[in-house]
Amino acid sequence: MSSTAQPGDVNAAFAAERADQIQAANARQADFDARVANGKLIPLGNGRFRVNDPGSWDNGEVLIQQQDGQILPQHGLDTSRGQVALYSSVPAWHQLGNIVPGGISDIEDVLKLGGIDFDVVRRPVEFRNSLTGPHRVLSEQFVTVRQDTGAGLGVVGSKYEVLQNRDGFAFLQDLVDRRDVIWESAGAVRDGRKVFISMRLPHTVTIDAAGVADQIIPFIVALNSHDGSSLFHVVVTPWRPVCRNTERFALRDAITRWGVRHTRNARDRIEEARRTLGLSVTYFDQFAAEEEALARTDLALGEYRRVVDDLWQPPADDASTRTKNSHGRRTDELIDLYTANAAQLGTTAYAAERALTEYADWKQTIRPTGSLRGNNLAARATAVLEGSNDDLKSRAHRRLLTLVRR
Repeated sequence: MSSTAQPGDVNAAFAAERADQIQAANARQADFDARVANGKLIPLGNGRFRVNDPGSWDNGEVLIQQQDGQILPQHGLDTSRGQVALYSSVPAWHQLGNIVPGGISDIEDVLKLGGIDFDVVRRPVEFRNSLTGPHRVLSEQFVTVRQDTGAGLGVVGSKYEVLQNRDGFAFLQDLVDRRDVIWESAGAVRDGRKVFISMRLPHTVTIDAAGVADQIIPFIVALNSHDGSSLFHVVVTPWRPVCRNTERFALRDAITRWGVRHTRNARDRIEEARRTLGLSVTYFDQFAAEEEALARTDLALGEYRRVVDDLWQPPADDASTRTKNSHGRRTDELIDLYTANAAQLGTTAYAAERALTEYADWKQTIRPTGSLRGNNLAARATAVLEGSNDDLKSRAHRRLLTLVRR
């Protein structure tokens, strides 16, 4: 026999739910006010706040206060057509974009769903010497223009060749020598100046020493710029880009990378890219073997300190106080990162490598210049894209491997 709830029961349940909602909202507001008061959120105006919290992954990020009081990261995706430029085979954290469960293989559909079905052309740079003077053309300089919106994206030289968004898909298909590729994600950031495309590789790398079970699912990601700021890049990475943050993480944690300038023969360098990226089962087996060896190698804190000192030589006794303090702060931060990684992965050389990589790509001091001035995250992404920290990470990897072979 079924029973029907009494009206009083329904009203009580409704009132309790609303009370819980109000309590949660008050707690969220109190946390927000505390973060502003202690300087971890810096007001920028118009409901925007910059995170000032070195211990947070969002440090330096700009957050926006929503109508319900929540503050959420900017997804950074292109919205010049009135909706976000994103296609993905799985839902993104921001719940935006065109989601097709399981993914699709048709390039034209992905271009349209990802909001990147536009072409870019070069136009001469024109200027006037005065407000009423004649138009003149700047020799050997061009503006890249997005044809669907008419937006100028950047200024490039005469040797710059536009690599259209369709070319990026074709390049990845040629790279793996398959036409039935399932595309994982595609989209644009910075008003279409940057475009990303990703596909999943069939091999999964699992670091499974001493119960670590750290699984790395590799994706191939093509990153193209239309403003002349960077190369056309292809990386093998554990991240599927679905926003500006995950585009940055894909670059930060790239296993291997290859890049080419926007020149006439860029599309012809498939074999070079294939060799550089090491796209083979043998490569992934070797990578897994090295990482698992690091995961099986115990590393005491004192030994980790010696690795840090090998990578960043301690200042001499007569060095300035500022230099000594800077070195001390860096060492403390590196030790904190190792402690945090060791809590998950054990006190191993693998945890040390993760800590050193995280510092190189995410924590190391960076001073944005030029068009990136004031945009710390974009500057970091560009540095990783251009491989600015690759030498440091390679030296750290080689140094830690010497501990495996001792």
